Amino acid sequence: MSSHHIVREKQEPALLVLGLDDFPEELLGQLLEWSPTVITTPDTAEKLNMLGIKVDWVISNNRDEGLVQSDVKLMVPGDNTLATTALNYLIANHYPAVNVIMDEPVLDEMQNYTGKIDLVIFQGDQKIYTVSSGFSKWKPAGEEIRVLNSTKALNYTGLEQTGPDSFRTVEDGFFTLSFEQPFLWLAEGLD
Repeated sequence: MSSHHIVREKQEPALLVLGLDDFPEELLGQLLEWSPTVITTPDTAEKLNMLGIKVDWVISNNRDEGLVQSDVKLMVPGDNTLATTALNYLIANHYPAVNVIMDEPVLDEMQNYTGKIDLVIFQGDQKIYTVSSGFSKWKPAGEEIRVLNSTKALNYTGLEQTGPDSFRTVEDGFFTLSFEQPFLWLAEGLD
């Protein structure tokens, strides 16, 4: 007897690739494992094409820019940023989640989308995501965690503070965070 995996459209997070500088090819492969919808910029579309990766959408005001593959659709940003254009499209089309690869995170821009779509941002050697108060996660001892936005009344267990916004897990096990605002941006190193 064999097992078959049936992947329904939009079941897996979409992949928004805004930059690939210093991004590990192995991790890119993992994010592409279940054939997500791939949205990218013209420059990055060329890089993805050279890696043999199929692109679904290119975000550009220029109809001919970045369309290096057949059957690629054009997403026109108009006056919006590339990220805003893609996120608006994904939300309007009921995607529950998106993995975003970018060279420089623009958290202020992304914060408008928390609660509307699950966002995980990959930048350099870190994974950035939002958490609600009461968040808990298992990590091995010595793992670094950073809080990327200012916080009110931050309480934590299982962590020791190593800098103004930096923490380290004390031991193997769960750490927890509680705070007063709606969410926090957390960054952790890529495993």
